[in-house]
Amino acid sequence: MGGVEDEEPALKRMKLSSKGLVGFSNGSSSEEPVGGSSSDLMARPLSPEGDGKVIGSKGVIKREEFVRIITKALYSLGYKKSGARLEEESGIHLHSSVVNLFMQQILDGHWDESVVTLNKIGLGDERVVRAASFLILEQKFFELLDGEKVIDALKTLRTEIAPLCTDSSRIRELSSCLVSPCGQVGSSRRDIVQVRSRSKLLEELQKLLPPTVLIPEKRLEHLVEQALILQREACLFHNSLDREMSLYSDHHCGKTQIPSRTLQVLEAHDDEVWYVQFSHNGKYLASASNDRSAIIWEVDMNGGLSIKHKLSGHQKPISSVSWSPSDQELLTCGVEEAVRRWDVSTGKCLQVYEKTGLDLVSCAWFPSGKYILSGLSDKSICMWDLDGKEVESWKGQRTLKISDLEITGDGEHMLSICKDNAILFYNKETKDERFIEEDQTITSFSLSKDSRFLLVNLLNQEIHLWNIEGDPKLVGKYNSHKRTRFIIRSCFGGLKQSFIASGSEDSQVYIWHRSSGDLIEALPGHSGAVNCVSWNPANPHMLASASDDRTIRIWGLKRLNVKYPNVRSNGVHYCNGGEIR
Repeated sequence: MGGVEDEEPALKRMKLSSKGLVGFSNGSSSEEPVGGSSSDLMARPLSPEGDGKVIGSKGVIKREEFVRIITKALYSLGYKKSGARLEEESGIHLHSSVVNLFMQQILDGHWDESVVTLNKIGLGDERVVRAASFLILEQKFFELLDGEKVIDALKTLRTEIAPLCTDSSRIRELSSCLVSPCGQVGSSRRDIVQVRSRSKLLEELQKLLPPTVLIPEKRLEHLVEQALILQREACLFHNSLDREMSLYSDHHCGKTQIPSRTLQVLEAHDDEVWYVQFSHNGKYLASASNDRSAIIWEVDMNGGLSIKHKLSGHQKPISSVSWSPSDQELLTCGVEEAVRRWDVSTGKCLQVYEKTGLDLVSCAWFPSGKYILSGLSDKSICMWDLDGKEVESWKGQRTLKISDLEITGDGEHMLSICKDNAILFYNKETKDERFIEEDQTITSFSLSKDSRFLLVNLLNQEIHLWNIEGDPKLVGKYNSHKRTRFIIRSCFGGLKQSFIASGSEDSQVYIWHRSSGDLIEALPGHSGAVNCVSWNPANPHMLASASDDRTIRIWGLKRLNVKYPNVRSNGVHYCNGGEIR
């Protein structure tokens, strides 16, 4: 899509000047020893070849830790005999006899004895001992209350818990449990005090005590999941919702997961196509063109697109579109003209947003769907309700004539290009302002789905990725695409938005792996500059690109044995300001 010169009216082709711009089940008690073999199990001596303290080809896995974690997993899975057998055969116990005794005392409710045993474990940090003792005695307090032993509970609170607790508010909370609520006839403390199970107490203690003492629940599962996730994130081409990762082999996807084959060419526009955007639910695609029309395309169950409505009414080329949060309505913005709101189901124009003496240059929805925003030609930003009533306006250097506009998912921050090389983060409530400043002119930007990252296109043929949580940080750069004259737009996409796609003036679509920055595809097919791309948020295998060659290409997987018919505008109904002919 073309840009807009600051001083001149929109032309047929607008150029952008480089100068302009675990669990334990339940239970209060257990007859069996917990999480380990009984003390009378005799350890069998290790064979000489098993004497090494480390295992594995890299020498980084400690044998004792490895065996203990496997033993823990066996017990957690219910394989108690196998766990005990592994302890016996390896001579490596899951827990020491003191820790086993401590755990059994907790499950049996022997609170005073468990506190004594806790002090024999040999914990080096006195704060941990105090915190663990507090949890144990707090459980004792609640169980006494639950058994209607109020005097004993009061004594425990005063003489045992209070000396340990530095949080006076917690003491007050516990004290309030001693008094039955007034006016609640028939209520007992049993109804008011909710006592956690002793197994839950053990889980809480496990979080406090060092992992060398009590191995965290599901530790083996966590390590395996972590390894799989790291493999997945390191895989340049991972882009599938239903691919099952296996433990039997290292994970690797091929390029077959990336949409790189043209499945359909949409040819209903009569001039350059400047903008495309899929709806949030992935069921529709909206396109905007220099021919002053916008088209709503419908995605069928098989992935083919057909025209739903062709929207006419703008007097100038349409620069951008924006889907409502519900996908039931669509905004279209003319180049320095007006914003129109359309009903997606009927194609009817519901409202025209204008401001006397000023032109509108961008549009966006508030997350609530009750208000819309637009950048104005006087560099201010205006907010309207759906009926066209101006609700609020932010004056000053808030936006440029050529500008994108975004709102974060929580509705708190507005983002716009406020200077040639700066993006404004404006907090609508606190009025605080933050900025992303680049060394080059900014041509466009795109906000990630989770509102944590911003993709910024620059005049020097680079795309920058910014983490905008807290103080903005530059975390990625992408290049190889071509941009010399026109506005080129990029987007996040794929599974978990793991990829970056961009148009290019060399008629290709470029795709990078987001984390590594590696270029993984340059897709030929268009015969003119590719102005904009959009990745279907509901289908990681569908990508759309809009070009000066007047077409939109729908990209899919090479292995798909389908080719959808090209779409032209013959026989399509047009919507002109609300009338359907």
